[in-house]
Amino acid sequence: MTTLPNIDKFRKRAVELETELANPAVYSDQRRAGVLARELQRIKKLLGDYAAAEAVIKQIGENKELVASGDAEMAELAKGELDDLQRKLEKLQRDIQFGLVPPDPNDSRNTIVEIRAGTGGEEAALFAADLFRMYSHYADAQGWKVEVMDTSPSERGGFKEIIFSMLGQDVYKKIRYESGVHRVQRVPETEAQGRIHTSTASVAVLPEAEEVDVQLKTEDMEITVCRASGPGGQGVNTTDSAVQIHHKPSGLIVRCADERSQIKNKAKALRVLRSRLLAHKQEEEEARMSAARKTQIGSGDRSEKIRTYNFPQNRVTDHRIRLTLAKLDRVVEGDLDEMVTALRTNHQAERLQAVGAALAKPVLPAGDEDDP
Repeated sequence: MTTLPNIDKFRKRAVELETELANPAVYSDQRRAGVLARELQRIKKLLGDYAAAEAVIKQIGENKELVASGDAEMAELAKGELDDLQRKLEKLQRDIQFGLVPPDPNDSRNTIVEIRAGTGGEEAALFAADLFRMYSHYADAQGWKVEVMDTSPSERGGFKEIIFSMLGQDVYKKIRYESGVHRVQRVPETEAQGRIHTSTASVAVLPEAEEVDVQLKTEDMEITVCRASGPGGQGVNTTDSAVQIHHKPSGLIVRCADERSQIKNKAKALRVLRSRLLAHKQEEEEARMSAARKTQIGSGDRSEKIRTYNFPQNRVTDHRIRLTLAKLDRVVEGDLDEMVTALRTNHQAERLQAVGAALAKPVLPAGDEDDP
């Protein structure tokens, strides 16, 4: 017996959405109209997949009847199609299951990423720089834009801290799973004895907040400016353009100094502050939001790792889903597609469990042994 979920409520919702979108008044709020249109598009795909699955189930039943018909030639043809039909049905079932789960409202947001060196001193700072380069290459492959917002360089060219934004389509949907402590095992350039060292870096991924998401009051912020430090040379910032914002109600402090313009640094600092506050707000309002900044950052201890990059063995392991890839050399150059896909699939499966088994109902193909 083949089981498909009960999607009657989605059919009803599609009718409601079509009726609402047919009303010209709804377009007075373009943002709401866009949300409704995307929801309808998602439900229509679910309904289409469901109809296709029902057709395949019917065809499987007909083929089974032919196999049992006694006509040797027709039975052979029908049997040869069954494997392909079953694979097609399994794919449609997966698509249907994922279609039952509403998308995260943050999926389409631009994203702010914060990387901080953890345990390991200068090697941890170099690893933080490697992670930034990895995400930059991945962003290039996705057609996203990377904008550095603030950096704290180390002596050997690494980063004690780097904050940057990623702008593009479905950024948060794909990059959200990078939040946590990343561990590297390799021989540092400064290691004369060839010993393998273990270092860490913390990554926080924050969906970028819009002004309507978080309202900032002037009286709640203490804004100071200072001279930005630099590595020297022509690019050194010699003006009082670095901006620091202390948000008094939350205690958060944000600093941006990457631009030479005080106005631009203030704008970037406000973007980071809003995004941190949004993550904090979502953590309080929705326990399911694992992107909350406090959870993501951790302490940087080796024991809190989500992923290990083992250079001597050219492998990378994500400990959350127990996935190991023997292509670390490609991953650190931005080839993250396989890892991201596996993490997204796992996340969708976990969300699907929350939908509940109450959605399931049996669909019986013709000739099924349980057919009444």
